[in-house]
Amino acid sequence: MTQNILDIVRQSAEKRILFLPHAVRQMSRPDRMISPLEIRNVIHNGKIIENYPENARGHSCLILGYGEKGRPVHVVCSPKHEYLSIITAYLPNVREWEYGFRKRKQS
Repeated sequence: MTQNILDIVRQSAEKRILFLPHAVRQMSRPDRMISPLEIRNVIHNGKIIENYPENARGHSCLILGYGEKGRPVHVVCSPKHEYLSIITAYLPNVREWEYGFRKRKQS
């Protein structure tokens, strides 16, 4: 199922990518400055690390990929029929994620 949603995400992204206001705010933070090109790279080359089939915004997922200079980037997105909705994007924090940024640390 994870590969299927990744295929759907990539197909939606080929049509159009819509950055929701929250995503734009998070991407524009001075300590992040995540570019749309980095988001595209994550979508096309990243791996799904969390799947949210029951999300209120519709089926969505968290993708781990790499941006400028190999920095890890997390993108939460939701594929729609005509576009891919980018819900948020951020640089994962080592205090919250295990080595490799693929699994959340247990609290």
